[in-house]
Amino acid sequence: MAWTWRFEAADGAEVAPAVEPEEFTTQGDAESWIGEVWKELLDGGAERVTLFEDSTEIYTMSLSAAAEA
Repeated sequence: MAWTWRFEAADGAEVAPAVEPEEFTTQGDAESWIGEVWKELLDGGAERVTLFEDSTEIYTMSLSAAAEA
C-alpha cells in the first residue's frame, strides 16, 4: 500500500510540487508530511492537494483555506 499526494492549481490543473514528496507507507505519515510543508507548497503554486491510497482517491484539501485559519 502506498499513500501519495497530487498537487493542483486553483483551476484544477496538476502542478509540480515545490517540495518533492515521497511515497508514504501510512496515511498518518502522508498527513504529517503535508502538515510540515503545506506553506511551501502553497507558495509554490499548489492551491489544493488530493491524497491517494494506491489509485483510490481518499480526499481533497485546500491549502489556501489552511492559510486563512
